[in-house]
Amino acid sequence: MRASLASSIAVTCAAVLALPVSSAAPAAAEVLVQPPAASALPPAPDLPGSTQSLPLGPLGPSSRAGGSGEQGLPRRDVKPFSLVGVVWDDPRAPLHGTVQVRTRATGTDTWSEWQDVETHNDEHGADPDSAEGTSRALRGSTAPLWVGDSDGVEIRVRAEAGGTGGAPPLPAGLRLELVDPGEGPETQTDTEPVLETEPGTDTGTEVEQVAEAAPPQTRTAPAPAAPAGATAAVAPADATSAAVAPEAPLPPAPTPAATVPAATLAAPSASGALTAPPLSGLLAGLGAINAQLTPYAAPWLPALSKEATEAIASYLPPFLPRTPASGAEAQEPAKTPVQAAAPYIGPRPAIVTRKGWGADESIREKTFVYTNTIKAAFVHHSATGNNYTCAQAPSVLRSIYRYHVLSSGWRDFGYNFAIDKCGNIYEGRAGGVDKPVLGAHTLGFNTSTMGIAVLGTFSTTAPPAASVTAVARLTAWKLGLHGINPKGSVTLTSGGGNLYAKGTKVKFNAIAGHRDGFATDCPGSLLYGKLGTARTSAASYQGR
Repeated sequence: MRASLASSIAVTCAAVLALPVSSAAPAAAEVLVQPPAASALPPAPDLPGSTQSLPLGPLGPSSRAGGSGEQGLPRRDVKPFSLVGVVWDDPRAPLHGTVQVRTRATGTDTWSEWQDVETHNDEHGADPDSAEGTSRALRGSTAPLWVGDSDGVEIRVRAEAGGTGGAPPLPAGLRLELVDPGEGPETQTDTEPVLETEPGTDTGTEVEQVAEAAPPQTRTAPAPAAPAGATAAVAPADATSAAVAPEAPLPPAPTPAATVPAATLAAPSASGALTAPPLSGLLAGLGAINAQLTPYAAPWLPALSKEATEAIASYLPPFLPRTPASGAEAQEPAKTPVQAAAPYIGPRPAIVTRKGWGADESIREKTFVYTNTIKAAFVHHSATGNNYTCAQAPSVLRSIYRYHVLSSGWRDFGYNFAIDKCGNIYEGRAGGVDKPVLGAHTLGFNTSTMGIAVLGTFSTTAPPAASVTAVARLTAWKLGLHGINPKGSVTLTSGGGNLYAKGTKVKFNAIAGHRDGFATDCPGSLLYGKLGTARTSAASYQGR
């Protein structure tokens, strides 16, 4: 009885520690959805932010809306914004052409040069046959571009030059999306500092006059459904949670000296494997770590030592079901007792949570969707440009989040994690940082993978060393939770794409670039060239 009680308490404590966002475990098939009553986060209180949606008009006498030629908007004053993108009606219609914008810094007469917007963005979406990938809310979209505080804009969209048949038509329903991230959560003097480095820059060229377009629209999220009642156990699929947690004060940051001794959490057996500690030691160790995280939805998770991470992982209940769904996963041999007793898990890095960067939880879909496991990490660049500071990174994330959800029609932020140029790591799609959350990042290979976006564009600009190190630390921990060697290879089954037909089994590095699974420049040649370094470092962090 006592042993059973100790085990139950240990599992519960470990689960609470690891799940700052979601504590409910799913129990269905390969893609798992939790009911809103168990999974929905309470909406943030009146978080600011807005999206202006401006329809584009034809430029020049020979072009027509929805056809070939050129569309855009002349210089105009607009409400403040910091990120731009272009969307259109049909998500399956490619934009064969170029998109360029120039913006005016807020409160000045200074206009930027023309800046290119990445037009190939469909490969960063949900798998074709998934519920998210077939949603009626989906729109075609370019990559978003961070331009900083602006209150004026000009845009031109030009169809690419055609052959004998002429230029292909531009997709119908082109609109310019101007996203204002709003102010973030109040800065707390007792939270972990954000590291800083010098920002990069983006440049471009020049333009002609454009026709006046129709009035703008403002994109907003649908109003949440009214609570079904305080006693409801499970709400309908389109309802929000009946219970809303009260707003809690932000916890103070622990000092580096407040480290939990590994001996408190686990002790080696005669064979050298970690064994379960006494209940009193476990509670003391977990209590020391959790003391700072008691309030609901802490703004960040502190880093843990490797020993503490491995000890806690041994108490985490497995993500159910562990039964492989199909294909290569079904052929994986079960781990031997020796393998299970000696995990290779990197130390958990510090992670800024969604609350920490100010995600408005009222705009995303309220359920969480999971896959069975994490077998590989796909690394991306966000293609939003390098002209941001690390202190602005939360604003960049809030802008991308609004663009993904309200402009592009996705269920949530597409990537599972994001990393800024200073190496700060951020929680992406909601559902729990230690959970195998199904993302929308690598078309055809979202199942059994995680997506990491390094904020910036790295086609001709080298990624900062801090960002590459953060990729290694994050993957050493997250892949380690699922028994994956970062220097190893895995086999995934394609869900369909322009490189691999649906059902094709493909061998990948455990840390792969987006271009490995789809014909794209992402994550940029210079970041892609650093992935070998990330694999080696991640394996070292795991103790391999």
